[in-house]
Amino acid sequence: MDIKDLLFFDKMVMPKVITFIYWLALIGCVIGGLVTMFQSFLTGLGVLIGGVIAARLYSELFMVMFKMNEALQDIRNK
Repeated sequence: MDIKDLLFFDKMVMPKVITFIYWLALIGCVIGGLVTMFQSFLTGLGVLIGGVIAARLYSELFMVMFKMNEALQDIRNK
């Protein structure tokens, strides 16, 4: 990937950023869930499970948009 691809939006950067944010959110959910478990086990378990599912869901929703863009680019280039 060179600078021209970035300047003219031929290659997308956000899928890599979304992946990085997903891992940060996953780590945050696990830490937050474990910390909350010391106060209330069921609430901490809910934060842990719900947070991991929500982080994955939102990341996938954003990634679908970029995958659709890639598929449209492939169709256009044929």
